[in-house]
Amino acid sequence: MYVEFKDLPDDSRVWIYQSERQFSENEKDLITKKLSAFCQSWNTHGNSMPTSFKILGAHVILLAVDESGLGASGCSIDSSVRMLRELENELGTNITDQGKVTFRSDSGKINVTSALGIKSKVTSGEIDSQTLVINPLVKSKKDLDSVWILAGNSWMNRYFPN
Repeated sequence: MYVEFKDLPDDSRVWIYQSERQFSENEKDLITKKLSAFCQSWNTHGNSMPTSFKILGAHVILLAVDESGLGASGCSIDSSVRMLRELENELGTNITDQGKVTFRSDSGKINVTSALGIKSKVTSGEIDSQTLVINPLVKSKKDLDSVWILAGNSWMNRYFPN
């Protein structure tokens, strides 16, 4: 069953999906329509779960479920990934590939790049230890306060001089 994101408990499980490009307003409307309907019927073993989503900025989709009553099963998680893949096809953008890094430039612009290209972004100075990046390790709603972290405090720390 769909509930407002703000009404989910802090220990709700969260998945972060990053788009390789910004969503337009029309695309945000489509995402909202599709994910609202999906969350309304999302269930585990035939039992509904309190679920929600949030579009963060113009690149990120947060999908959340309150697992305090019933945990999300493998099948239910698979169904959410199928829904996001359908959105990918409709929007023509990659959402489910986890090999991306989302970062905020000094000017505040959001950029998404392949994780394989991070070293060159650091070498060129486009990303430094103070650049804000999406923390892909966030697993619960309460941890969303740290969804943006300093690159120097992330797995990318190995690319910065000590």
